[in-house]
Amino acid sequence: MAASLVGAFQEPGGGAPPAGIGHNPRFSFSSSFIYLSGAVHMASVNKVIVVGNLGRDPEMRTFPSGDQVANVTVATTDRWKDKQSGEMREATEWHRIVFNGRLAEIAGQYLRKGSQVYVEGSLRTRKWTDKDGIEKYTTEIRADQMQMLGSRQGQGGPSGGPEDDGGYSQGGGGGGYSQGGNGGGGGGGGGGGYAPRAPAAAPRAPSAAPRQAPAKSSTGFDDMDDDIPF
Repeated sequence: MAASLVGAFQEPGGGAPPAGIGHNPRFSFSSSFIYLSGAVHMASVNKVIVVGNLGRDPEMRTFPSGDQVANVTVATTDRWKDKQSGEMREATEWHRIVFNGRLAEIAGQYLRKGSQVYVEGSLRTRKWTDKDGIEKYTTEIRADQMQMLGSRQGQGGPSGGPEDDGGYSQGGGGGGYSQGGNGGGGGGGGGGGYAPRAPAAAPRAPSAAPRQAPAKSSTGFDDMDDDIPF
């Protein structure tokens, strides 16, 4: 925080300043208040962090340009103990989240109803007109980063491997796909000299049994569509 400090002490009636501080350039004296006069510059912040579960599959849209948009609804639950009854209470809040570009493609491919996600973004309010010609406003979260939490089994995404950290960013690499750079790329090229090739590794043993189909989601969101308020 930066401040420009100007002014001088003055008595309420415009008289002489108190003895000893008449030449202090940092303060102003008005009535019974001492205040710092000047402009205070502070950066504004519009940042949202949400960790919750999808209430339904992503809604995908594709523009004529080929860009994609994914809309999801994520539920967060607050729990507390009622002071009167001693019982545990909870309240669920639904958040509208919008993914654009590469994040939208990833959301449409990997996220499903019940998926748990970590999302960073900012609030955006848009105006639209309904079928009756009435203007309405909707506040949404414009996602900048997304991290899939929990198991990817049953979510359409790969599992295992060194790149299986589920991190996706709107701009920049690091931990998977990115909107503005290469993420999770392969290793670099070989050096200038020649070296004998290492012997091939032994063939991997066949799997003991085929993988079973993913079990029904245990997140409790299977029948949640009717509870989403929008």
